[in-house]
Amino acid sequence: MKTRWMGWVRGFAATALLAGCGGAPRAAFQGYAEADFVDVATAEPGQLETLAVAKGDAIAAGAPLYALEAAREAAALRQAQEQLAAAEAQLQDVRLGKRPPELDVVRAQLEQAQAEATRAAAERERDAAQFATGGIAQAQLDRSQAAADASAARVRELERQLDVAQLPARDDQIAAQAAQVAAAQAAVDQAAWRLGQKTVAAPVAGQVFDVLYQAGEWVAAGRPVVRLLPPGNVKIRFFVPETALGALTVGQALAVRCDGCAEEIPAKITFISPEAEYTPPIIYSNETRSKLTFMIEARPLDGANLHPGQPLEVVLR
Repeated sequence: MKTRWMGWVRGFAATALLAGCGGAPRAAFQGYAEADFVDVATAEPGQLETLAVAKGDAIAAGAPLYALEAAREAAALRQAQEQLAAAEAQLQDVRLGKRPPELDVVRAQLEQAQAEATRAAAERERDAAQFATGGIAQAQLDRSQAAADASAARVRELERQLDVAQLPARDDQIAAQAAQVAAAQAAVDQAAWRLGQKTVAAPVAGQVFDVLYQAGEWVAAGRPVVRLLPPGNVKIRFFVPETALGALTVGQALAVRCDGCAEEIPAKITFISPEAEYTPPIIYSNETRSKLTFMIEARPLDGANLHPGQPLEVVLR
């Protein structure tokens, strides 16, 4: 068994029999108030720009605590938002097909081709009539027929081009651009989260127990700047000898006394250490096991009246 606590544990573990008011004696143990602090940190590093609280302040949940310099993160968010806007505009574009001016060009080409087809068809008709009377050779009629056929084919080509130009992009192109929009949105969300990490609010209500950095100092990622003490996080820690351990159970009621307290503070045991503490030098034996002590933790029903480090006397009920 490892040595954990020094000589002061023995003092905290001292037991006494106290006479109750007209009742049976009650076991009492020396202890002290302890607390589970809430260390408020952020995942992003930076220079501490503003500090909105001071040591000892009572604050509500959501109250601003501090802010880190955030120029780089703000610029990154603006960049991500512009990239998202560009991706969304491109997605809208591929869904609509070609722009109206581009469609006008195709329509103009189609009108020109239709006029040429009309002229070529009329010339073919004239050459066919002249060929029937022997006025022209077969070769000239063949050229007129070929020109008319080419003009008609050009009209059909431009009609198909106009139909295609009015169609949106293919489904796979639209899906690919939609994925680009989703990626840009994710980048915006990430940039916004990083920017939000630079302004920190209180996660719970409580008292500002300590301020660990001052404005102008560099704060590394994950390093707490403010330490909060919620009222419900105050606890009682005391030590009992091995001979008294069997009489204690989690949930058992206690009474706590302190200097200046007008009356006893009710509490309940919340934790019984599974390991023994002892004061060295000690070699475990049946004769020395009375020196073994076990740490006990309890929660007061009203923790606001106790302060971390405050000496206490714990009385079993």
